[in-house]
Amino acid sequence: MKVFIHFSIILLTLFVCQDSYAQSSGTCVESPTGSGNWIEPDGSPCRNSISTVTSFLRIVPDARTSGMGGVGMAISPDANAMHFNAAKLATSTKDGGMSLSYVPWLKGLGLNDIFLAYLSGYYKFSKKEAISASVRYFSLGDFTFTDTQGNIIGYGKPNEFEIAVGYSRSLGDKLFGALTGKFIYSNLATGQIVNGVDVQTAKTGAADISVFYRTPLKTNTKSNLALGVAITNLGGRISYTKASPARDLLPANLGIGLAWDVDMDQYNRITLGVDFNKLLVPSPDPSLKDENQNGVPDYREKALLPAILGSFTDAAGGFKEELRECQFGVGAEYWYNDQFALRAGYQYESPLKGNQKYFTLGLGLKYTTFGLNLSYLVPTGNTRSALDNTLRFTLMFDFGTFEVDDDPNLN
Repeated sequence: MKVFIHFSIILLTLFVCQDSYAQSSGTCVESPTGSGNWIEPDGSPCRNSISTVTSFLRIVPDARTSGMGGVGMAISPDANAMHFNAAKLATSTKDGGMSLSYVPWLKGLGLNDIFLAYLSGYYKFSKKEAISASVRYFSLGDFTFTDTQGNIIGYGKPNEFEIAVGYSRSLGDKLFGALTGKFIYSNLATGQIVNGVDVQTAKTGAADISVFYRTPLKTNTKSNLALGVAITNLGGRISYTKASPARDLLPANLGIGLAWDVDMDQYNRITLGVDFNKLLVPSPDPSLKDENQNGVPDYREKALLPAILGSFTDAAGGFKEELRECQFGVGAEYWYNDQFALRAGYQYESPLKGNQKYFTLGLGLKYTTFGLNLSYLVPTGNTRSALDNTLRFTLMFDFGTFEVDDDPNLN
């Protein structure tokens, strides 16, 4: 695919379309009621989505969790656990595992050469410890860059990738923790010159911190209740030009998940889960206040820690808007004889904060150490979404069974 498009539109498309699709209209005005709220000119609530750079870091890469509505914080561990909660890997009963996922992206926009590939794996080197690693690659296809007059100024293949390494261990009989380090690379238009400014590659490091708690329930059947919490993508700011005073934060995220799994009998197992996610970055300020008058809104210049702490209280619409910034998913998984799986889920995001609302379906097949998963995003509502009909494919390999004591918390 060759896309002829002006540079500024490219950056807007790449930054925005990876994450949210209903960005701030830019026309919000302060409510005349004196409430401090911001509204659209027609009186409706202000559409004030949060957009971030390197949003590919938040794309769910694997078919199992995407088939469950993106629920992955507290469900049973597999080789894709690093994306959600690496602490779960310390509970694995396998020697290790690997996974390869492929996601054609933005097919709803008619684009055919944008995709996400994700390779991940882990190794359990003791009963209480595991190491893990992953590579995430996001290709944005072929671009032809033009100036405002339509003259071709260059060609490119924008791409981004992340390399991550994690360490997970038991912190107690039922509590587990993990630390993950990341290197992030973003090449959107490197080598191009716009208005005399050189565009460069952005690079930075980041970290994830996660915990996982699981306890058996006293019921007639074998069942467990699990809680997962993770803070991901904590890292430095990045910029695509040396001349710009603006350096953007990574999409730091707080995820909290609950999962309940139950073995109904020898052949049938069900898992139910729910996840909540909130970006730990500043909410856009509709007033675009710029006290130092450097052309960059003040909310974009907050340091990392103030930005994280302030992300719970800085929305122009107050607590009600903070709640709108929470995205949630619910999902279910059914296994028969540990060989055949059916999955379903639902993901919701406020129409004022991105409007990602969709159902998901998933299918899983497993034979000895090999597994194949497929998921499908079901279009909902009358509004066309760039994510409509998104498919995900995942191939998985498990390596042996780790020798553990007969401990229900490690089964």
